[in-house]
Amino acid sequence: MPGFSASLLPVAYWVWNQTGKRITMSVLIAGGAGYIGSTIASACLDAGIFPVILDNLVRGRREFTDGRTFYEGDISDGALIDRIFSEHPDISAVVHCAALIVVPESVADPIGYYEANVAKSLAFINHLHRNGCDRIIFSSSASIYQSEDGSPVNEDSPLAPQSPYARTKAVCEEMLADIAVAGPRVLSLRYFNPVGADPELRTGLQLKRPSHALGMLIQAHQEGRPFPITGTNYPTRDGTGIRDYVHVWDLAAAHIAAVERFDSILTDSKRSIAINLGTGSGTTVRELCAAFNNVVTTRLATVDTDPRPGDVAGGYTKSDRAAELLGWTPKLSLEEGIRSALDWIPVRDELLKD
Repeated sequence: MPGFSASLLPVAYWVWNQTGKRITMSVLIAGGAGYIGSTIASACLDAGIFPVILDNLVRGRREFTDGRTFYEGDISDGALIDRIFSEHPDISAVVHCAALIVVPESVADPIGYYEANVAKSLAFINHLHRNGCDRIIFSSSASIYQSEDGSPVNEDSPLAPQSPYARTKAVCEEMLADIAVAGPRVLSLRYFNPVGADPELRTGLQLKRPSHALGMLIQAHQEGRPFPITGTNYPTRDGTGIRDYVHVWDLAAAHIAAVERFDSILTDSKRSIAINLGTGSGTTVRELCAAFNNVVTTRLATVDTDPRPGDVAGGYTKSDRAAELLGWTPKLSLEEGIRSALDWIPVRDELLKD
């Protein structure tokens, strides 16, 4: 329903979304104009949940908010948060995706990252608490784990974040767990490696040249050059690094489950918990390249090279807790993630002009 604002209707009024599903609640998505946040917003609409988007557009895209209720501003702006809750008193939960996430940038500007990711998150939680919000779903990261030897991790595995970005996520988790004892309950979802786009191509990665492995594979394929496999002697099944690639639409589905099951997962006696979101099985670099070649018509050549300074074998998740508490398991394959990422490129170039 483009341009619709829930603030124009009484809280008890039932509305319908474009897919014909009845909208039964509203959710505030901070960072809802970004890659993952905008995908969660689409999944909310498809599930009959009304997304209210808050984004300062430092990294998010205004184009991803078209036809959606959108507030431009910062999560630390208390007056704006008060206004949002005044105009949308039916907001039942908050998904906090707002953060800076570029690892090299965090190394160059740690003060900026701690300000944006930690200090502003603390201010945001304070504003939410003041407005009576008791349900917070926090976008965390698997980068907080000590994951170097190619082995799987679960939520109780040792933490050893290796960058200022990753440490801001770990600090936020600890901060939110402390706050949850006497403040809003917090469900921290630890993402592994998101790939792909909204299957309906409403949104996807904003960047033309993303720096993750799939982005670099796509670049090499577009430029007609071999893809360098950096490191072939790691303790994995084929000697190459291993990661856990999860389709972004599956991640979005996990957030829907988190919203719907929040009160059964967290109670007055259990007020915070972390849940890993991944496929539960790792993909090596060679396997990623093979999956890519299963999707494209012109095969991509590879070349083995030495590991880069700081590279590690990596790891992947065990997803037992997500299955148990969220009733969630990934549905989409790596090939489907690769295909949607490729399908998104021409749409992105048309939709986003810079």
